[in-house]
Amino acid sequence: MSDEFTHINANGDAHMVDVTKKIVTERTAIAQAYIEMSAQTLAMIVEGKHHKGDVFATARIAGIMAAKKTSELIPLCHPLMLTKIEVDIIAEPKQNRVKITALCKLSGKTGVEMEALTAASTAALTIYDMCKAVQKDMIITNIHLCEKQGGKSGSYLHNPATQERI
Repeated sequence: MSDEFTHINANGDAHMVDVTKKIVTERTAIAQAYIEMSAQTLAMIVEGKHHKGDVFATARIAGIMAAKKTSELIPLCHPLMLTKIEVDIIAEPKQNRVKITALCKLSGKTGVEMEALTAASTAALTIYDMCKAVQKDMIITNIHLCEKQGGKSGSYLHNPATQERI
């Protein structure tokens, strides 16, 4: 782990990192988010009884769109030419929640962690937005980077069982 912030210059000012001389490598990031809700709300979504239509399909598209717009949302984030975006949404009825997993990939000079995190977060927010008329106390939780591959800093894998980073 680096002990300095890359987005702060010698004067302590925020700046965009210069990636001009970095080597192009294949980079992948996977992020997750969860949205907790009542069993009734989850059943309504899964059974397709929501009056606004397919909640998961809408959230998936929102996540993909958000990943492509990350540099417009997060200051100092480089605009990237993503080559793959996947957003998987799975109902977990035993936990009364939905698990959202986003994967972003490219060949480039900077990582795709923020794009994956943005995709997962936006998909969760979309589910909230579509269901808030039925339930306002849903909770979006545990937004985190699961894994990243490529780049100068190498691989990262989050171990949820121990909360250790390996």
